[in-house]
Amino acid sequence: VQLQASGGGLVQAGGSLRLSCAASGGTFSSYVMGWFRQAPGKEREFVATISWSGKRTDYADSVKGRFSISRDNAKNTMYLQMNSLKPEDTAVYYCAADADAVMGRLGSFYDYWGQGTLVTVSS
Repeated sequence: VQLQASGGGLVQAGGSLRLSCAASGGTFSSYVMGWFRQAPGKEREFVATISWSGKRTDYADSVKGRFSISRDNAKNTMYLQMNSLKPEDTAVYYCAADADAVMGRLGSFYDYWGQGTLVTVSS
């Protein structure tokens, strides 16, 4: 399974960005999908996850109410809509897929990872 994250960029605080994660080579519709991020000098952290059907989601407290995860199984693509961005959201954002379809916040649950897309939020 190959995952390609895109949509990152430079945005001012309070702005919005939409990240995409395109999957190929696997059965996207059966995977739990997730977003993680890693800020400079920090460990990778969980951002959000979505069930295979899209009916269940889970968010880190730090992004709840500002970010929204979604997926389009017909397009083999997952999205992360990020609103009210803060400078502390600056990080490389990674998408990941869990072939066992277990929703979780730990990176170890996930089997496949994309290459990451950089989000920079200026104050």
